[in-house]
Amino acid sequence: MSTHPALLYTKETDKTVKCHLCARRCTINNGSSGFCSVRKNQDGTLYTLNYGKTVAFGIDPIGKKPLNHFNPGASVASLAAAGCNFHCQFCDNWLISQEKQAAENILPPEEIIRLAKQANCQGISYTYTEPTIFLEYVYDTAKLAHEAGLFNTFVTNGYMTNEAVRTISPYIDAVTVDFKAAGDPDFYKTVSAVPDVKPIFETLKAFKLAGTHIEITNLVIPKIGDSMHKIKCIAQWINDYLGPNTPFHLLRFHPDYKMTTLPVTPIKDMENAYLTAKGEGLLFTYLGNMPEHVAENTYCPACSEPVIHRNSFEITKWNLTNDMHCEFCGNHLPIKGKHYP
Repeated sequence: MSTHPALLYTKETDKTVKCHLCARRCTINNGSSGFCSVRKNQDGTLYTLNYGKTVAFGIDPIGKKPLNHFNPGASVASLAAAGCNFHCQFCDNWLISQEKQAAENILPPEEIIRLAKQANCQGISYTYTEPTIFLEYVYDTAKLAHEAGLFNTFVTNGYMTNEAVRTISPYIDAVTVDFKAAGDPDFYKTVSAVPDVKPIFETLKAFKLAGTHIEITNLVIPKIGDSMHKIKCIAQWINDYLGPNTPFHLLRFHPDYKMTTLPVTPIKDMENAYLTAKGEGLLFTYLGNMPEHVAENTYCPACSEPVIHRNSFEITKWNLTNDMHCEFCGNHLPIKGKHYP
């Protein structure tokens, strides 16, 4: 499984190919690879070099993705293959996302399903690196997962083509789209080497149209990515295009990779971001990477009582009925799936 035929590309002239997987739409000469380094043109045919090669595999709580409104309490088998279509200077998984020679284990899709079942998981999550660029591996595994009664979740930077969303969305039940600096285009260009943020918003619209459960994260980075105006704008966009029930997770920055001199995001800035997002009408805003903070909890929008208490990724108290009604006032909360105690 050193190479595997790629999906979503067209053949051009002189044995060049054009990749239609991520929004970069790389034109790749014969013998060369795309920006992600894991899709290679061999004599006019595009191959993926990371199919079945896991660089990370583990059993996680679904809250780690983070997904707070999708099968809360579930366990997911989480996997990644090497590579990324971003070059974020703060990446906390850079050893597997940016290194071209990352250590790997061969785990074919059938083995992923077996391991997930063996660990009593309810689903599979494609995560840690960017699953868009191991889409062929995701596609084959996700199809088998559905056949085995498992759900699939996709944790992505959202920099995909509509073709990629159409290909994978029938098998993806929930998606977490990770923003940085509230989608600030200048930040993306200078810090993540991303030329345009518009495709991310188009990806969200496409997953919404497909009926996929969506949750949004945003990394709040002190000094260079903590604009309350930008947070206000992205919260407005989420409300307008995805709806006020869309969970919005504001994540606290911790220094890593090439940005070790920046401080951890101050708590007061995180709380300001939280109030800013809620002020734009988002009913389910959360603070992440802040264990034991009250903004980890889910509150009923009708009576304001805490219906799900959390400590980091653990649910510590559950005040909803089996059909997701508030035990205090009877209001229904938009949580998909079931609670796994």
